Amino acid sequence: MTAAPTRVLFICLGNICRSPAAEGVFLHLLEREGLQEAFEVDSAGTGGWHVGNPADPRMRSAASRRGIHLPSRARQLEPADLSRFDHILAMDADNLSAIHAMARRHPASARIAPITEHCRRLRASEVPDPYYGGPDGFDQVLDLLEDACEGLLEDLLEQRRQLA
Repeated sequence: MTAAPTRVLFICLGNICRSPAAEGVFLHLLEREGLQEAFEVDSAGTGGWHVGNPADPRMRSAASRRGIHLPSRARQLEPADLSRFDHILAMDADNLSAIHAMARRHPASARIAPITEHCRRLRASEVPDPYYGGPDGFDQVLDLLEDACEGLLEDLLEQRRQLA
């Protein structure tokens, strides 16, 4: 019998830069390792300004240079996500607070945490929002997300082994 997929949701503010990049990086890692069936991956924003839009073209371009595809369309975090996903990973403290505020009003079974707690090589308390900065910001975000997502995958695989 196969274990149910581990469900992972990445969260940022508008769901057009950081969280779709995290989703794309994580999906890229899963494909590389042949683990697509073991995980369900999505991203969302705490705000709804960009619902339905693809990721920011600057982020798509930066990710594409690394061979990473960003397939998602922006959507807003909804209360059902708090129990639908096993892990909800926030890009920064403001979004983490918004998720926790929603969790105080709605049932939540997901583990809610900052994505940077999974970084192995780089040290950061948050993934900075590159939206208003220059092109280097998108590459810096991807550097952080690649590190964090690699650590996240290691941690989640260890959890799955312990439950098996």
